[in-house]
Amino acid sequence: MNAKAAVPSAPIAANHALVSEEARAAVSAGVRYEKRAARGFDGQVVPDLYNAWITLDNPGQLNSYTTEMVKGVILAFRAASVARDVVAVVFTGAGDRAFCTGGNTQEYAEYYAGKPQEYRAYMRLFNDMVSAILACDKPVLCRVNGMRIGGGQEIGMACDFSIAQDLARFGQAGPKHGSAPIGGSTDFLPVLIGVERAMSAGVLCEPFSAHEALAMGLITDVVPALKVDGQFVANPTVELSRTHDAWGRPAYGKPKTGADLANGRALMQRGAIDLSLLDAKIEEYCTKLLYMFPDCTTKTLEELRKPKLDAWNRNKENSRAWLALNMMTEARAGFRAFNEGTKETGREVDFIALRRALAMNAPWSDELTDRIQPGARSA
Repeated sequence: MNAKAAVPSAPIAANHALVSEEARAAVSAGVRYEKRAARGFDGQVVPDLYNAWITLDNPGQLNSYTTEMVKGVILAFRAASVARDVVAVVFTGAGDRAFCTGGNTQEYAEYYAGKPQEYRAYMRLFNDMVSAILACDKPVLCRVNGMRIGGGQEIGMACDFSIAQDLARFGQAGPKHGSAPIGGSTDFLPVLIGVERAMSAGVLCEPFSAHEALAMGLITDVVPALKVDGQFVANPTVELSRTHDAWGRPAYGKPKTGADLANGRALMQRGAIDLSLLDAKIEEYCTKLLYMFPDCTTKTLEELRKPKLDAWNRNKENSRAWLALNMMTEARAGFRAFNEGTKETGREVDFIALRRALAMNAPWSDELTDRIQPGARSA
């Protein structure tokens, strides 16, 4: 009797997810998680394999993350990390204005300001979000669709690859708005771009272009996003020739000035933002990762992440404690100024008035916080 041999059934796979998909979705308002089909080098869909896309979906507030969104990001990265059919993770923001501008300053100003114990609990979630990115068992690509500022810069630098559209801007905002960039930037920036450039970025809070970020080694790749008369053009507001400034420093990627800047802005007004090249480049990197041994890839990621991870783990707990206490003083004033300020008054405190008051040994108080708010002198 030549009975056909029975095909052994696949073993039942253990479930390593923290929560069910239903539970994850229930607490993930503002964070979208989806699987998109992986594609081979021929451009065709590969059956049964995917890339996980995690999208910060708060474009009205430049994709700043609320407390609930932080929870959603943690659970989304854990889901992607343990998904057997996921090749790579793409972390991005909704729209074309911002990847992420950091924590939600409205929530900071209206709830966390003056509540160090509450902010300390929030920072536990934030730390877990950064750690979830750094511990993901899959390669993580940051799709920089717009501004990557403040805490957005920090969670972006926790990723393994960063591919940006070239109108995006990068930078820190801490000392300008009442905080310190110790949610990852003081750990990651010296590793990625060196101590001196890290000082400039972290202390002076001066933003830089995507082209400058590429030149200094902060990101992996950059593509045009401005389309004028049906053709893609590179960011016309930054210097892209290999010129030098008056002090002999490379000017590549730095903002143009004078008439050149005005002409660049005029060209931008004529064009429209199109992120199709960014999506194509992301797909290209995901496809390259598809053709690698998965465990060898994960081990390589773990080793190459060590400089960032070592610095992060060494500092994250004392940073959390300091940031919580700072909510009683400078953060309380700075986040309120940013939240309540206007285009006319500005969104920064009166730094001169603050420094003069502190020089005279004035204590932090409600009166001092009120006195240094934008527009207070004209009120």
